[in-house]
Amino acid sequence: RMIVSRRAVLMGALAVPAVVPARAAASIAVRVGVLRFGTVAWELDVIRRHGFDTAHGVVIQPREFAAPQATQVALQAGAVDVTAQDWLWVARQRAEQADWSYATFSTAIGALVAPPGSPVRSVADLPGRRLGIAGSPLDKSWLILRAYARKLHGLDLDSVVEKSFAAPPLLAAQAAAGRLDAVLTFWPFAARAQAAGATRLLAMDAAVRALGIDGEMPVAGYVFSDAWARANPDAVAGLLAASADARAVLAQDDAEWRAVAPLMGEAGPSERDRLRDAYRAGIPRAPEAEHAASAAALFAVLAGIGGAALVGAAKTLPPGTFWLAR
Repeated sequence: RMIVSRRAVLMGALAVPAVVPARAAASIAVRVGVLRFGTVAWELDVIRRHGFDTAHGVVIQPREFAAPQATQVALQAGAVDVTAQDWLWVARQRAEQADWSYATFSTAIGALVAPPGSPVRSVADLPGRRLGIAGSPLDKSWLILRAYARKLHGLDLDSVVEKSFAAPPLLAAQAAAGRLDAVLTFWPFAARAQAAGATRLLAMDAAVRALGIDGEMPVAGYVFSDAWARANPDAVAGLLAASADARAVLAQDDAEWRAVAPLMGEAGPSERDRLRDAYRAGIPRAPEAEHAASAAALFAVLAGIGGAALVGAAKTLPPGTFWLAR
């Protein structure tokens, strides 16, 4: 049985909605945990200004947090109904009997970049160099890069590079100061780095394909509990449909990017253009079932790299990780 609407399932469609549905008489409140300058905030701003949420029978109530970990805590404590998370986090939680589910809103993924003047020109140049890595040792992009380097270059990056794990802004500052030879970072920061003159050495989606995994790879999505979703199916459908409408507008209308510019922080025109183009490239086009299949294939690779610390007792992607038919 499919709970979400057909429109929600095809949430990556790029056509700007020609007709906004009539406003529902009663709207369901959906509390969404969001980072002030995160990309989800861009979508929610478009939703608010166009009334896409109420058009689909919901009222999205953003709750701002300072860090991704804070949104996880808020979700687990019931302070919000939905947050944006990585499907790998959801898989680990489900392996420990939690009931979170994930619905993709972006396939934009990080990249390995080298600051101007760096001696690093490819992954093969990384041994002995200073590598900044956004997030933790269990970050998905780091594990993908390790698997890629092992398969294509016979390198164990974990042992041959000088690693620095930190938040993306700190890594950007360290690279600008000449203290890092390369940075593996999230896609918005990779776009900003390229605008400042950095060279993109390897996009992680290309690394995934080199590992033999085809299909569109999900990266970030809305996360909510199964129990809440089963009790509020219209809320899930409305949220996903409103989100799809916002992405459709951002996919085609440059004026919308001028409107969301204040949410991008201090970004010049070149940065804004790169952020816009990278965001658009990450708009999902495949159905969620394909995302789930791609994630399952990548999960098997990452589990071999990250082990129990990453996936717990799970050997395969736990059922229910992706919000499909229930």
